[in-house]
Amino acid sequence: MFLEPAIAMIELKSIAKGILATDALVKKAPVRILETHPICPGKYMILFAGEVGDVEEALKAGVAAGGDGIINDLFLPYVHRDIIPAITGTQEVKEFGAIGVIETFSIVSTVMAADIAAKMAPVRLTEIRLAQGLGGKGYFIMTGELFDVEAALEAARNHAAKEGMLAACEIIQSPHPDLISKGIYW
Repeated sequence: MFLEPAIAMIELKSIAKGILATDALVKKAPVRILETHPICPGKYMILFAGEVGDVEEALKAGVAAGGDGIINDLFLPYVHRDIIPAITGTQEVKEFGAIGVIETFSIVSTVMAADIAAKMAPVRLTEIRLAQGLGGKGYFIMTGELFDVEAALEAARNHAAKEGMLAACEIIQSPHPDLISKGIYW
């Protein structure tokens, strides 16, 4: 179980700057790197977690090192408890209800929209996919009671659309069992 109260992300247009920024931020404060690697199309992402103050200080150091290579960054203090397990593929969901899917053009906007959705209504985030094999886009999947998924989807969709980052969103009211067991990666 991941108990860190804060996460941060940095998305860069340079792989070399991304490696430099990763080194700078882990030297600045005791944070845990969740992901740091190249992403499509030729960009770099850094995702890390830790105590709120440590994450904030590490983010400042990473952004400074990334300089003009920074595309976007995100600081989420008191992140929803489902975010890290959904990103790392360790989320366990035993029951599925309605399914909501949000797809964005930016990995930072995906994580922010997922946090907004999870805090808006009692839904479970089942998965957050960031950039790999997605042409730099991201998406997240949530499940719950239909009215909760609708409320969470609306809040996340509004945020992503306001940023100009919404690619698509869909609700499946009653998913077929094959979709859950064999259809998509959870």
